[in-house]
Amino acid sequence: MIRRQVGIEPLPATAWALAGVPEPDRSAGQRQAVALAAQLVDEMAGADALLFAVPLYNFGVSQHFKAWVDLVITDPRMASGAEPLLAGKPAELVAVRGGAYGAGTPREGWDHATGWMRRILAEVWRLDLRVVETEFTLVGVNPARDQFKDLAARWLAEAHRPRRRKLVR
Repeated sequence: MIRRQVGIEPLPATAWALAGVPEPDRSAGQRQAVALAAQLVDEMAGADALLFAVPLYNFGVSQHFKAWVDLVITDPRMASGAEPLLAGKPAELVAVRGGAYGAGTPREGWDHATGWMRRILAEVWRLDLRVVETEFTLVGVNPARDQFKDLAARWLAEAHRPRRRKLVR
């Protein structure tokens, strides 16, 4: 099993820009970026299934996850227009949010990350994606949210409930 924790061991934020240079003109740093992109794609291609656990940061995608996606897309096997190397591979996206952004909440629509991640994983890479979402994960950590502990517990239990896999499109 390969575990890549990009939040703990982040990828170089500029690697994606370095990886786009044609071979004859590449510097040593650019060749390293291309090799890293290939390694990331090889890791996914060799996996039986993929798990993405990604928090919502400031209403958007974590910079670490975004840098990872940006670098992966520089590999020709994953580039726009390429036949998706990962098509049909089972994957799960676990999206966690410290606050509440779902239907009927004051911040409904403020989650600008989950839709983008679904689009990349399910539509661009065509993974057989299942999405599990849970909110109020900062209840018990941030005292201002403690009034929502019962609701947070209910949402967490719902997120842990087993589901049948289905393709997300």
